[in-house]
Amino acid sequence: MTYVVTEPCIRCRYTDCVEVCPVDCFHGGPNFLVIDPQTCIDCAVCVPECPVEAIYPDDEVPADQQGFIELNAQLAARWPVIKRAEPPPADADEWMAVPDKRDLLED
Repeated sequence: MTYVVTEPCIRCRYTDCVEVCPVDCFHGGPNFLVIDPQTCIDCAVCVPECPVEAIYPDDEVPADQQGFIELNAQLAARWPVIKRAEPPPADADEWMAVPDKRDLLED
C-alpha cells in the first residue's frame, strides 16, 4: 500500500505533509503535490497534516479520484522532491472547498 494525493490539493498545495514525511516521498509541481509510490513507506504521518484532507491510502481513494493513483506515480517521476515546507499559494484558502479542480492542474 502507498498513499495518494488527490484533487483537493490542486491550487492549495499546502506542504504541511512534507514537513513530517520521514522518507521525502513528496514531489511538487506548480500547483499540486504528489507522493512517489516507490518511496512511500506507508507510515501515514502525512494524512492528519493535510488541511484539505487530500491524502488517502491507495486502497481507500474515492471512486471519483481513482485516476490520481496513476497520476501520482507519473508526476513523481517528473517533478522534483520537496523536503521542506514551502509557502502555499497566496489564494490557497480560497481554493480549499472548491470541487472539480482536475482541469486546473498544472504539470
